[in-house]
Amino acid sequence: MGEELKEIGRICFLAIAVICAAAAGCAVSQRRAAAPAELRPQLDASQAQLVAAYNTQARSVSSVNATVRMSPVAGSAYSGVIEQYHDVGGFILAARPSMIRVIGQAPVVAKDVFDMVSDGRVFRIFIPSKNAFLVGSTALERPSKKPIENLRPQHILDALFWPELPENEPVLFEEADAPPARYYVLTSLRRSGSGLEIARKIWFDRADLRISRIEIYGPGGRLDADIAYSHWQNDAGAGTATAASTAPAGSLPAGAWFPREIHITRPQEDYQLALSITKLTLNSEIADQRFTLAQPSGTDLVRVGENEPGAQP
Repeated sequence: MGEELKEIGRICFLAIAVICAAAAGCAVSQRRAAAPAELRPQLDASQAQLVAAYNTQARSVSSVNATVRMSPVAGSAYSGVIEQYHDVGGFILAARPSMIRVIGQAPVVAKDVFDMVSDGRVFRIFIPSKNAFLVGSTALERPSKKPIENLRPQHILDALFWPELPENEPVLFEEADAPPARYYVLTSLRRSGSGLEIARKIWFDRADLRISRIEIYGPGGRLDADIAYSHWQNDAGAGTATAASTAPAGSLPAGAWFPREIHITRPQEDYQLALSITKLTLNSEIADQRFTLAQPSGTDLVRVGENEPGAQP
């Protein structure tokens, strides 16, 4: 009887050993090497280098002449205009400090869906399908109950041209993780009557030290714009995979660089707009008359925010 119990014990021990070995084998077999696309080396930079890199990029672009695709992602401002189409083609002309013209055209037929300009003081928008010509002050901030009146060409201008970070204003520096990506974040502060408040946050992807996101804040910590940037290329159209990853922050590669994908979120106006740039010319001379938009005869004039303070176009 004793021998039988010993034999049963040995069998149980062997069974347990086999099960443990199998379990260990399963655990090992589940391990895999990371794919090359998943490997994201993290580059290092100091606060001073990143401030210099941002200011260099801000200074490097004085005008934009672009062929684009525009897609409203959410909200009703642009969706109310691009009603029949998933997206529209078009053109953007912009020149510092504050001139911009944006023309949206229906696909295939190249019929204008909207045409809008701004000189930094007054915006003018022509919408053929509505037979409407909108005029308003760029100082107008209160959203209208009519979504169509919330269109603003200067919102796109804010995404194209960046102000330099003032030397006399404080800037905070931090690291932020959003797996699988890691970021450096500069927070620019401005002085207000109550002290200091956030002006903008600038996000650098540590995989290449390119700017991937800018948040713009209004008075009292109000988030006015959240803009994402990707697919950076130089003015010759070359990709950034090598040059961008090897260029140290603060010393951009030769030539002007610009993102080919821009995603604009305007929470106060409740809309999102995606811009895909298909053709781009930077820093060329753009004649002033190309920013002129007169009211077509027979259209209805809409004075946006006519009774708002400061809105006297």
